[in-house]
Parts: sequence; structure tokens; C-alpha cells
Amino acid sequence: MDIFLQQIINGLVVGGIYALIALGYTMVYGILQLINFAHGEIVMIGAMVTISCINFLVGHNVNLSGPVLLTVSIAMAIPVTMLLGYLIERVAYRPLRKAPRMAPLITAIGLSIVLQQAATMIWGKNYVPFPAILPTDVLEIGGASITTLQVAIIILTAVILTGLFLLIERTKLGRAMRATAQSPDVARLMGVNVNTIISMTFMIGSALGAIAGVLVAANYDQAHAYMGFMVGLKAFTAAVLGGIGNLGGAVLGGILLGIIESIGSGYLGDLTGGFLGSQYKDIFAFLVLILVLIFRPSGLMGERVAERA
Repeated sequence: MDIFLQQIINGLVVGGIYALIALGYTMVYGILQLINFAHGEIVMIGAMVTISCINFLVGHNVNLSGPVLLTVSIAMAIPVTMLLGYLIERVAYRPLRKAPRMAPLITAIGLSIVLQQAATMIWGKNYVPFPAILPTDVLEIGGASITTLQVAIIILTAVILTGLFLLIERTKLGRAMRATAQSPDVARLMGVNVNTIISMTFMIGSALGAIAGVLVAANYDQAHAYMGFMVGLKAFTAAVLGGIGNLGGAVLGGILLGIIESIGSGYLGDLTGGFLGSQYKDIFAFLVLILVLIFRPSGLMGERVAERA
């Protein structure tokens, strides 16, 4: 039972991060019916820029506590990723809105490769350690261990998700985003600037991606130029699991995927003598993706769409 509780805690930490990234996928898909496969690289750039900002501030003897230093660095990284998200939408995707669906998909994959290579030119191909600026106290809960960093990740993720849902449901921008998702043409007739709303959607998703990238780097104590590929695929799996295009589904899918992955790599690893250990944790994520696509392509919270005659 101690092992099970430990893996549930680990799953909530990782699943919350997946949920943040999955929201970027599902917001864009809900409005444009487009899978932005470059979103994983935005997550990576958010982590890299934040680490660079921390190292810069520490190198210049800025006298701030670890959490404040991290907050300032994230605040410097978020505008970078938001600008990048805007440029990606404006330059790469907007000209292809009326093109066949394969064109933006190929463009997204190409952008992902371009951003990876640009990151290797700036930060190199080696792992970049996350600066040791945060407390590492360990708390005991029912025989399971959780660090103060993991507690902070869970709380911060919950606060951000709540804020995003309030933005979507209670603000004028959120209403415009929902209207654009339902029908861009009707929204345009009602006075909504559709191009601005789409750009804002990319920028908000990119800001969430930057925060998620920092949480990934802090949780694993490192980052690298290719980290966005795998974490992006897993977040996409979470979005599909919950029902891509559904914000609540993205959150549910992220948390479920994190728990499934943690139990599969930890709890089942002990039961099988290490045969299904942590080195095989990626198998569980993509096994979930395959099963969802086979048995419920619309996802757990997605709407079933009848085929037209």
C-alpha cells in the first residue's frame, strides 16, 4: 500500500504537468482543428530560458531567495514563449488555414525540428542542470514521501488550471474564444476579431507551456534541447485520452495518464521484479493512446460525432 500511495503522489505531480501542456494542444485544436506538434518545443524553450535567466541572476549576485528567483526567471521566460507562439501562428499557420489538413501538420513537424536545432545551437546538446535554488525538504504522508517541490508543483498546477477555467468561463476573452471555437464565421459576424482570438489562444497556450517546462526541469533537475519531443507526445496522448478540444478532458487525461504511468513503472515494476520498471514507463503512455484510439477515439469526455451520409 505504501508503494501504491507513493506512485499515486508521483502520478499527480507528473499528471498535473501533462495537463498544463495538454491544455495548449486542446485549446488550439478546439479553435483551429489543428494539432500544434511544435508545442512540445515551446515547453522546452520555456525551461531553457528560465534556467538561463536563473544562472544569469545568480552569476550577477542578485540577492533573492530561491522561490523568488525562480518566479522572476519564469516571468522573464513567459513573454519569450508567448512571442514565439504568436510568431508561429502568424507566420507558419495563418497562411495555411484554408490549405489541406496535411499541410499544417507537416509544417508543425517541421517547426518542431527547427526549434530543436535552434535550441541545440544556443544551449548545446548536453543536459543542462536545473540550479539548486529550491528547498528539498521531504514530507511523510501515510508511509509515502513527497518533497516540498512536489507539493508546490501540485498546488501551482491547481491554481493555474483554476485560473484558466475562470478565464475561459467568466471573461469577455473567454467568451470570444468559445464563440470562435463553435463557429469562426458567426463569431466574426458578432464583432469578434477571430485572428486576434486565435493569436491569443496560441500565446496563452505558450505561457502554460513555459510554466510546465520549468516544472518538468525542476522535478527532474535537468533540461535538454530534445525534452519537448517526448513530453509533448505524452501531453498529446493526455489530450486525446480526455477528449481533445475539451479543456476538462485535457486535465482529466493528464492526471489519469500520470497516474497510469507512475503505477505502471513503479508499482507494477516491483510486482514483476523490475521487468516493467521505470525504464519502460513510456510504454504505458503510448499503450493508453493506442487503446483510446481503438475503443473511444473521441476520448473520455469528447463528444461522439456521427458520420455524415
